[in-house]
Amino acid sequence: MTRQLELLAPARNSDIGIAAIDCGADAVYIAGPAFGARQAAGNSIEDIRRLCTYAHRFGARIFITLNTILYDDELRQAREILHGIEEAGADAVIVQDLSIAAIAAEDGIRLPLHASTQCAIQTPDQAVFYEDLGFSRLVLERQLSLEQIRKIRQAVDCELEFFVHGALCVCYSGQCYLSENIAGRSANRGACIQACRSRYDLCSKDGKTILKDKPILSLKDLNLIDRLKDLADAGITSFKIEGRLKNISYVKNVVRAYSMELDRIMESSAKGEYCRASFGTSSGNFTPDLAKTFNRGYTDLYIDGEKGQWNSPEAAKSMGEEIGTIEYVSRAKDLIRIRPLKNKKAPVLHNGDGFAFVSGSDVIGFRGDICQGLEIRCRKVPELRAGAHLYRNLDISFEKELESSDVVREISVALSVRTEDRGRNAEERFIISISAETEDGRKTEVSSCAGNEPAANKDRMLAIIESQLSRRTGIYSFNVTGISSEDTAMDMTPEDAITDMSPEDDASGASREERQEASLPFMSAAFLNGIRRDIAGKLDLMPCNIRPLMARQIRIPKDSGTGDESAQNNEVRELEQKPKRGTYKDNISNASARDIYTKLGITAAEPAYELSHKPGAELMRSRYCIRHELGLCPKQKHGIRPESLYLVNNGRHLALDFDCARCEMTVKEVN
Repeated sequence: MTRQLELLAPARNSDIGIAAIDCGADAVYIAGPAFGARQAAGNSIEDIRRLCTYAHRFGARIFITLNTILYDDELRQAREILHGIEEAGADAVIVQDLSIAAIAAEDGIRLPLHASTQCAIQTPDQAVFYEDLGFSRLVLERQLSLEQIRKIRQAVDCELEFFVHGALCVCYSGQCYLSENIAGRSANRGACIQACRSRYDLCSKDGKTILKDKPILSLKDLNLIDRLKDLADAGITSFKIEGRLKNISYVKNVVRAYSMELDRIMESSAKGEYCRASFGTSSGNFTPDLAKTFNRGYTDLYIDGEKGQWNSPEAAKSMGEEIGTIEYVSRAKDLIRIRPLKNKKAPVLHNGDGFAFVSGSDVIGFRGDICQGLEIRCRKVPELRAGAHLYRNLDISFEKELESSDVVREISVALSVRTEDRGRNAEERFIISISAETEDGRKTEVSSCAGNEPAANKDRMLAIIESQLSRRTGIYSFNVTGISSEDTAMDMTPEDAITDMSPEDDASGASREERQEASLPFMSAAFLNGIRRDIAGKLDLMPCNIRPLMARQIRIPKDSGTGDESAQNNEVRELEQKPKRGTYKDNISNASARDIYTKLGITAAEPAYELSHKPGAELMRSRYCIRHELGLCPKQKHGIRPESLYLVNNGRHLALDFDCARCEMTVKEVN
């Protein structure tokens, strides 16, 4: 059976969402009016409706993020939003808090529920838990290997989604409480202060400074563009790009790059193995380049089940692409010459390009006012020094190309043209009928009187029909696949077939014999263009045949107990493998969610960290390990003990403990 593959793009607003669809996204995820896990990104119901209307023309889908944890006094607003986005045409809702599932079940909401990456789904048992509650899709934890993904795929039937590009949280998603601990701003409520991007001193147990003023918790950005086929083969349905706060240039560049790669997978895979989840072909006048867009350096993280160098050691900001080292600096510190990287083509620099280099613990940025060859003239930058590695974090030419690019997405429409000649004596001699079928299976037909004048030159008329109809109108790319003509006059004689036009009346100078064979009407370009527009108008009135999206019924268990009620709870499998006692990591912040866990037999559920600030709680747990990063891992280097290390920032101390059995690092507050 053919498997759909979906490219899922982020959008801060509806304009960026539309641009993502034009560039090839099969789906877009975007926040609604509130509770979207990004406080700086909210959209009205009307914005959502506008985006849904546009997306559905291509069979693309819109998913709404409603994935913060909620407090009791927020459930009424969440209910209103849920009803509003369903009415606006949204295709699914991404959630973390189980109270949303309860609302959906109570109110008969038909929107499929997707379990957010904030649910930290890492194991088959966790996946089964959410599938049995009726979730249609699971957004898996980023820090998984292909083998772990395969095991989850074998355990559940619902769709699996995986992040393939963008910023990485150092902690397992939904399990980071560092921002809440430091500033009272919860990552699980969309207010993360990104403490992992801050700079820290790394100290040993005895107080010795190992590293000074480094962004030691900041990870590089994820880039799995070369691993999409591996992920698809492992069972991933949807490939997700991070970046709901990114600008339109970033989204266009990244979406176009990944869409083109998915198209290459379609072309190279066995026929019928995969198909895109939406319709239409995107084309534009820019070539995507992931090196030129915002990134902190790239990593493929844990996809192969191995740890690498995941830290972005120089800065938590985007450094851009390294273009060489500074070879010469003028005395005035306003002119430099660079030496290109070995075995790489010298970069083409442009006036207005942005550059960056590291000076001590700072990242210094500047603009190149005049760039000639490998020389850059700029305003005075005192920190400039020979030998520094130079990065270009703004390619002004590429940015202008992105901003001015006219990317279009077109749905292919096959046209079959038939003309009918009813004879010279008919009141309407020629009739043209055109059958149209879109790539998504919509069909329509247009018939029109084509006048009484025969074409003087059949071959020329055929060429005109094909050229005028095989054009773009609206979102449709028309292509004439066949033209046929038929004489239907019952009383036509050979003499009737010869018109009484004299050669001088025929603009083409065709002979009487040529006119006798002609059975095509003469049709002007304007007439044919009008027919093409009529077809486009009729297709616009027909909804696109959107490929089916998995939609499972939400099943909130009945009250726990005995007898029939207990039997009904058997719909949720393998409860014995779930912990019988909840923890603060279940992120239970309202009575509705607590009630669901109780019905599932998980008793004494602790309140969310945001409500309790539990003393001694793990503020972070991660597969990322600073000891491994620094070559101080006991498994790699004999004689090293996994003693605690400490992070220090503005007088605040955080303890790093190392769970070597699970190959994980934890962060806790030092009392």
